[in-house]
Amino acid sequence: MRSMIDPPPRPAYARFDPAFGCRFLLTVDTEEEFDWTRPITRDQHGLDHVPEIARFQQFCEAEGVVPVYLIDWPIAQSPLAAEILRAPLAAGKAEVGIQLHPWVNPPFVEEVSQYNSFAGNLPPELEEAKFLALKEAIERNFAVEPVIYRAGRYGLGPNTSAMLTRHGVAVDTSVRAKFDYSANGGANYRHHPIAPYWVDDERTLLELPLTTVHWGMLRRQGDWLHSALARARGVLGGLSRTGLLERIPLTPEGVAVEEAIRGIDMALDDGLPLLVLSFHSPSLQPGHTPYVRDEADLASLYDWWRRIFAYLEQRQVAPTTVDEILASVQR
Repeated sequence: MRSMIDPPPRPAYARFDPAFGCRFLLTVDTEEEFDWTRPITRDQHGLDHVPEIARFQQFCEAEGVVPVYLIDWPIAQSPLAAEILRAPLAAGKAEVGIQLHPWVNPPFVEEVSQYNSFAGNLPPELEEAKFLALKEAIERNFAVEPVIYRAGRYGLGPNTSAMLTRHGVAVDTSVRAKFDYSANGGANYRHHPIAPYWVDDERTLLELPLTTVHWGMLRRQGDWLHSALARARGVLGGLSRTGLLERIPLTPEGVAVEEAIRGIDMALDDGLPLLVLSFHSPSLQPGHTPYVRDEADLASLYDWWRRIFAYLEQRQVAPTTVDEILASVQR
């Protein structure tokens, strides 16, 4: 079993049934609210935004999109979250996965620290104990068996892939390609592909990286330039402002809709079979993330999704689900 913190060999890239075409998957980091500007804690968080998940779910249903809610421990313990999602889950209008935030997920053994906030850095027995507690809570409270995982803070480790396989998880979506979290103790995904790939030779664990592309005249040198200029943020900012090189993750958080459309075009030009979009559920209520500070920002968030869904439809990129992906991938 390969470690997911290492880039895969090219033969591991996944192929899909020709009828699958090009699709997109909407993932939601469904989690507690906390102050992103302060050190993490076990207890200083809230769930005030949870009622807003109902509005977002209704919005997605009207758009014909099935969101994947990647749920962490506080959300898994919320009776209101379960009440909101239980019917859409049963009707196939939503899916649920696992998202591990180790600092708020029992058992509470480790010291709370930046390094330990990446679950893959924990001793393997502790990472697994936290994972199993969360998986069992989701199964009990949401009446589903989750088969997709995202490590909070994209915190994969050398033992994560074997753990997921042992417990029947078929899909991981923790890799944020073209981003490097090693300065804070996390993994470096700068050289990972954005195309789906198999983690293991047996093809039991499929990686769906979050979609990030480079745009601009220097896009083909983008991976090398971001590595070489990692400590020269001013230079990278200058390249972005001049249109020479822009890194575009497919998220409404900090990315204008015009930028995201350019990113979609680049991904399609490169023949990417699956686009993985994401954002954080606390952005559904003003005041919890840097991206949605007031009602105007919230209206812009919904407009972003509305316009992106329309553009994807124009480009003949249909929404998909985890179940459809697993049914269409060739083993």
